[in-house]
Amino acid sequence: MAKVSLPLGTSREVSDRRGRPLHDLRISVTDRCNFRCVYCMPKEIFGRDYAFLETSEMLTFTEIERLVRASVNLGVRKVRLTGGEPLLRKGIEDLVARIAAVGHDAGVPLDIALTTNGSALKVKAAALKAAGLNRVTVSMDALDDAVFRDMNDVNFGVDRVLAGIAAAEDAGLGPVKINMVVQRSRNLDQIVPMAEYFKDRGHVLRFIEFMDVGETNGWDRTDVVPTREIVELLDARFGLMALEPESPDSTSTRWGYADGSNEIGFISSVTGAFCSTCSRARISTDGQLFTCLFATQGTDLRSLLRSGYTDEQLQEALAGIWGVRADAYSLHRGEDTDGRRARGNKVEMSFIGG
Repeated sequence: MAKVSLPLGTSREVSDRRGRPLHDLRISVTDRCNFRCVYCMPKEIFGRDYAFLETSEMLTFTEIERLVRASVNLGVRKVRLTGGEPLLRKGIEDLVARIAAVGHDAGVPLDIALTTNGSALKVKAAALKAAGLNRVTVSMDALDDAVFRDMNDVNFGVDRVLAGIAAAEDAGLGPVKINMVVQRSRNLDQIVPMAEYFKDRGHVLRFIEFMDVGETNGWDRTDVVPTREIVELLDARFGLMALEPESPDSTSTRWGYADGSNEIGFISSVTGAFCSTCSRARISTDGQLFTCLFATQGTDLRSLLRSGYTDEQLQEALAGIWGVRADAYSLHRGEDTDGRRARGNKVEMSFIGG
């Protein structure tokens, strides 16, 4: 591991071997979810007998707070809480408040976001905002109730998610970002209805190409709907115009409706890899640090935290891990001759968040 000595409290940007800074930290706060979306946690794998983590195996809020503090000192300015379903983690509002306090103490504008399936958002939105949450992203793959229930595979109705989105807006967490994973075989016919619904409601809909994350989602390239195809479809229906990215390291491309009513986004990690600007690190529920969404292994931070590492040593360890990073999976995506991706025991999306 490379050694980079940084005095605690010193804010200094670190870069990996490809010159990419560490700006975004995504933390999975639970490996559990109440949905069984087929592209993430298929029921035949994550069934009733699946062994989820025990509480003692999960990072505590204090441990997460320490990791955030060390990361902020290395240049992190965005923290996103994920899962599983993060709103299933008891006391999630307290964790948000702790992270907000880290940014306040460090004197940096820390952007705190959360990705959720929206099932508990109606109940939690106001408390999350009060605790210091800045933004929320809701995963929603269909507007049609039957298609939505089929996608989440637990018969959960879409109206309850829409109510959660409305509650988030009322709480001041808008504009809400809506993530729709598109699979040619499942929800292709939902692209236009989703765009029509959110176009004049002020929320930003983003279409995500079906990715080969993990080993259990049955990924097949023929089920991927390329961004180009979706753009052409929506351009013919509404008229679109290209917009500048939010930031140089943004994962999504932006398009605006021709009438100026709203914008729409596309995350194209299969057909338009953004590895060259990726500034994201991910921490799993049990404290493993992954430097790529498609990684096959992580670095055990929980052991460091529980072995007596000081904050200074923890910061040095994080800097060292990032300093030797060279990941670029999407630029070199391997394929078998039948069009399926090569297997490699990649970590599951439900374990480190999307």
